[in-house]
Amino acid sequence: MPGQVGFLNGWGVFSTIRVADGVLFAFDRHYRRMRYDAERMHVPFNFPEAEMERALLSLVAANQARNATLRVAIVRNRGGLFEAPGLTRDADMVAFMADLNPWGDGVKLSYKANARYGASPFAGAKITSWAQNLTWYEEAHQQGFDEFILLNEKGQISECTSANIFAVHKDNVFTPPLVMSGCLPGITRAVLLEEIQVAGLSISERELTPADLENSDQVFITSTTRDLLPVLEIDHKPLKQAPSILAVLREAFLTYRANYVTSRRSDKIAAA
Repeated sequence: MPGQVGFLNGWGVFSTIRVADGVLFAFDRHYRRMRYDAERMHVPFNFPEAEMERALLSLVAANQARNATLRVAIVRNRGGLFEAPGLTRDADMVAFMADLNPWGDGVKLSYKANARYGASPFAGAKITSWAQNLTWYEEAHQQGFDEFILLNEKGQISECTSANIFAVHKDNVFTPPLVMSGCLPGITRAVLLEEIQVAGLSISERELTPADLENSDQVFITSTTRDLLPVLEIDHKPLKQAPSILAVLREAFLTYRANYVTSRRSDKIAAA
């Protein structure tokens, strides 16, 4: 309603969750990130983890959407001069669902300079004030690209408008660091860094420049909705492709997700 401060000003936090066979994949990670970002942004977060998960699963059941995408936001209601009278809650939880999107075989990207400020105290917060990203996403499509690669104030790689980015150099897989790059701590990104082990490959953080991407053996993006997707071109220049490496990484990630789903189902059966 008019007067809900978070609605009018984008004062809230959100996350996009992959529903896999009726399970909220990596929900614990999504919850921790939302809670941390809410604390930084002074967004009241009075939603216990188990209670939020039950509410979201009820939405999944109501939509009969066992494999889909779920967006959940915590929006602040109070604060400032234009707060509406009669508000009964400090914050609201809003959630909705969408079908899985067919993203195709890869993406074509371009650069957007000074699009992230890595030194900002709010860098990396996933907040509902998303208009800049949507504007850049639309602008990229108008120019014939799928997304922009967002550069920080040092001209280094941060992320894309709605995805993290990785570069393969021989047996090393690099992604920009959270500290100073300005990128969001994506859940798929975190799983690759913290959970995935592939023989012969090292996955780690490193500062990256446009030249690092353009001279890599493979560039790919990651997100909840895309999993791992190769970058085919940057500024209409084809990039090297290493499909065997990407296939191994993707298979390891999908195996981790399948095991997570099986584990969550087993936990629920045991608790019943």
